[in-house]
Amino acid sequence: MSLAGGSQPLRLICFWGMVLASEKFSCPSRCSCQYLEVNCTGQQLQEFPATIPLDTRQLILATNNISHLPPMELSFLADLVYLDCRENRLGDHLDFTFIGMAKLVYLDLSFNRLTQVTFSTFSQLISLVVLKMSDNPSLVKIEKDAFANNTWLRYLDVSRTGLLFLHTSTVRDLPHLRFLGLSDNPWHCNCSFLDFTTWMRKTNIHFPDAENITCYVPEGLRGLKMPAVQVQLQANCLTRLHKEDYIFLCLIGFCIFSAGTVAAWLAGICAVIYEVHIAKGEDEEEEEEETIT
Repeated sequence: MSLAGGSQPLRLICFWGMVLASEKFSCPSRCSCQYLEVNCTGQQLQEFPATIPLDTRQLILATNNISHLPPMELSFLADLVYLDCRENRLGDHLDFTFIGMAKLVYLDLSFNRLTQVTFSTFSQLISLVVLKMSDNPSLVKIEKDAFANNTWLRYLDVSRTGLLFLHTSTVRDLPHLRFLGLSDNPWHCNCSFLDFTTWMRKTNIHFPDAENITCYVPEGLRGLKMPAVQVQLQANCLTRLHKEDYIFLCLIGFCIFSAGTVAAWLAGICAVIYEVHIAKGEDEEEEEEETIT
């Protein structure tokens, strides 16, 4: 009797284990699944699909209407190495989204609605090799240290976005980077961009569609290709002085000259006073000696 009673909890545990196992390996609705791959392309999904097998290595969510990636559900997919989210509605809520996805190698976020990339966006993706963020017209900012933890990054595409500026160190400090897409962006080629254009001329990184990596502003540089614009920027930023600069330099020179003149005049007065004081002291000593004698 005790044996039969004790076997009931064991049966329940086995039953729920089978249920969990079946859920673990079930294929999401409207998606196709094969060994270690889940493909949900073009299914008009509004939300991240549920019941994705936990051992999935490749997840394709392309061409849907997904606006949010749930960090909790993604964290369960610890073995995921390939994630394709192109052509969705993902916006600026990606910070801390990819926690627990240290094995991810390939990430495609192109054709979405990204607005910025911060350090917290991809900091957990320490194995990332390919990152595609092209065709995000609202992407206007990438923080200086956005890829500080993505040292294995080899392919980065930010073409056809709204980027105006990119810190040189953001890409220069990626030791394995070999491909960098920058075309068709409204680059602001001001003096702050000189360092970036200089780096472009020296690096061995491949820039695809280089003919369309051009300046948008200022008006005088619009349409000029990078990094050829470096020469013009050097002329404008390092050697060319405006009227205000000449006035400023003249004022500085006048101040320095005036300060030197005043300092010399004061030093002369001090020397004269000192000489007078010394001479007066000697005269007093001579008078005292004559009085004593």
